[in-house]
Amino acid sequence: MSPSLNPPALARLLGEWNLGVAPAYRELSDVVRLLVLDGRVALDTALPSERALSEALGVSRTTVTAAYGHLREQGFLSSGQGSRGRTRIPRLTALGTTVLTDPGLTTAGRTPGTTSPGLAAPEGLIDLAYASLPASGEVVHRAFAAALTELPALLPGFGYDAMGLLPLRETVAARYTAAGVPTTAEQILVTSGAQHALNIIIRALAARQDRVLVEHPSYPNALDAIRAAGCRAIPVAFTATHGAGTDRADGGPALAWDMHALQAAMTQQRPRMAYVVPDFHNPTGQLMPDVQRRQLVRAAVAAGTVLVVDETLRELNLDGAETSPVAAFSPAVVTIGSLSKSHWAGLRTGWIRASEAMIQRFAAARTSLDLGGPLMEQLAAAHLVRALDEPLPARLSALRDNRTALLELLAEHLPDWETARPAGGLSVWCRLPAPVSTALTMIAPDFGIRLAAGPRFGIGGAFERYLRVPFTLPPEQLETAVLALRSAQDRLDAAPQLRRTLKNAPALAIA
Repeated sequence: MSPSLNPPALARLLGEWNLGVAPAYRELSDVVRLLVLDGRVALDTALPSERALSEALGVSRTTVTAAYGHLREQGFLSSGQGSRGRTRIPRLTALGTTVLTDPGLTTAGRTPGTTSPGLAAPEGLIDLAYASLPASGEVVHRAFAAALTELPALLPGFGYDAMGLLPLRETVAARYTAAGVPTTAEQILVTSGAQHALNIIIRALAARQDRVLVEHPSYPNALDAIRAAGCRAIPVAFTATHGAGTDRADGGPALAWDMHALQAAMTQQRPRMAYVVPDFHNPTGQLMPDVQRRQLVRAAVAAGTVLVVDETLRELNLDGAETSPVAAFSPAVVTIGSLSKSHWAGLRTGWIRASEAMIQRFAAARTSLDLGGPLMEQLAAAHLVRALDEPLPARLSALRDNRTALLELLAEHLPDWETARPAGGLSVWCRLPAPVSTALTMIAPDFGIRLAAGPRFGIGGAFERYLRVPFTLPPEQLETAVLALRSAQDRLDAAPQLRRTLKNAPALAIA
């Protein structure tokens, strides 16, 4: 059954949408559109009826009718029966010029067939909302071919295994051991990706209202998981400093972990757990040096905080920087790993590495979510982990070229954007000249691109001056995307009232 959204739920997502600086119907439709593009309202969701929503928002039915009509014209709402339209993303023309939301806005030269990992982008829309790569094709195909020959041996069994297939756990454990973190198969729990792993960990360790320390900014899906569990996120901001694994393109200070603030937050707040991404942090691209990893572990142990380390980007080491896994500094560290970034998100295979006792807790908590992952993917994943380094040289080389191209394009076409050169990962964290991240995100589809607004990576509407731009696309598509960003910023610069209209309401809705 397709989902539906009741009026109070949509009203909560909308937040303070009616700012009074544009027609109310336009403000309402703009915020709903961003909620759909940002994934806060799922596709094919039935919106409330016009009458019900107007009563929930305290506005006239005419306003809601006009807003829904505008969304239908844009292609974000199906006609449906009566007023119960369903959300969707429009299909744009693949070649030439597209008719856009605002009269006078046109975008030419779009790349047909561009899609995104995860939620597919409409044809012709370049997707910069996701930082993920296509599959390392031949390697993944070969792994599944081998898995198919091994599958018959498993067919007589029930197919449920909350811990994960032993060959995969042994292979993952061997990787950790080789990296200087002695690990057994009993210390590995296989999951359906890194997000699934984090949900299991939160379910096992945290209760409603428990404090969870996070970096600020942080991975948005992790923030969502913390909120969904009813926990309270304790954000600790980065600080400006020189070096720390990422060089500012303009020679200015880079961002780095504020160890004093992290230690103080653990001492004073006593969070139940802390979630950190020390390897090519998403979204800033930072790499935490070993001295800070050791300090972080000591602070967590002293505070009685379970330190959860997300290493999904660790293999994407573009400049060959050397650091130790955080688990090398304490057996109490819980580590999340995945094949999503190194090989393909479609594999949906990840793992948790922890002490045997902790793994047993996670396995028990998992049974309320599922009874185990798909076996074919685990068989294939075992082959991929054994030969983990095979596809990486070519992928890293391509990413280096993409990174260089993106930084040069941003410097040429958006010179007032402050950019940093990450030592690894998949994206550049850009500081904008004005707090227009949400506004850019809202009008971006009119120029053929999809973005994730800066506040999506923060709490309380922060990071309106920031935008994450992935370099996962080849240089020619990155050029098209940056030119589109330039056009979108020009549109905002030429219309200050439009910038004011778009700025606040969506940021509140997605905080």
